[in-house]
Amino acid sequence: MHPAGPEGALMVIARRLARADASVCLTGAGVSAESGIPTFRDAAKGLWSRFDPEQLASADGFRNNPDLVWRWYRDRVKAVQDAQPNPGHVALARLARSLDGFTTITQNVDDLHERAGSADVVHLHGRLTAYRCLECGTPVQLDLAQRLAAEPSVCAACAGLIRPGVVWFGELLDGGLWQRACAACQQAQVMLVVGTSGLVWPAAELPLLARRAGAHVVEVNPEDTELTGWADTCVRGRSGEVLPVLADQVERMVS
Repeated sequence: MHPAGPEGALMVIARRLARADASVCLTGAGVSAESGIPTFRDAAKGLWSRFDPEQLASADGFRNNPDLVWRWYRDRVKAVQDAQPNPGHVALARLARSLDGFTTITQNVDDLHERAGSADVVHLHGRLTAYRCLECGTPVQLDLAQRLAAEPSVCAACAGLIRPGVVWFGELLDGGLWQRACAACQQAQVMLVVGTSGLVWPAAELPLLARRAGAHVVEVNPEDTELTGWADTCVRGRSGEVLPVLADQVERMVS
């Protein structure tokens, strides 16, 4: 692992990206936090601090107290609605447009990557904009008013409660999305790991897969994380400051 100041490191990383046939970026909560969206742990403080996280993010918790869990997610939906993509989100969309074979994978359940212009993002932990029936699994489209309603909607197919389409405690990741993420990491020559602590598995395994497959792993984060030891290059800084500079350099090289 080679820590580096942003200016020199980013030129080298840009060259690697410009030459790569395939590259991938994994983003975590730190990227959305720069848009003002609290991380799960931060959001569970204050008003929600008296509740166990598994009460707020599990199927059993939802069955036991659907109105409570719905209000928790309604607050999160509203926070995302009020937020805007930050320069880091925009820079990743620019990289995707500039580079062939660039894949964005995120642990975040918001839609800020898409609103910044990224397409076909792999959402490992689901999406706040996707809903399904708790009982029969039927996907359901809810408009904003329904998402912000005081209580959950009911499934037209089986009368079960409609739940947020996110991965809760005790649930597996979507198998198809996980396979796409693993394949992208194993095929990449360069992997960016941005704004993630490396504490949440199995997502934290992806940089390890990429490294073992021969990728040059770059960590962009203001501080050391559980994944720092696996990175070939570490750039210390916020994604909204580092990634726009990287996108500028890549665009000059491939134009």
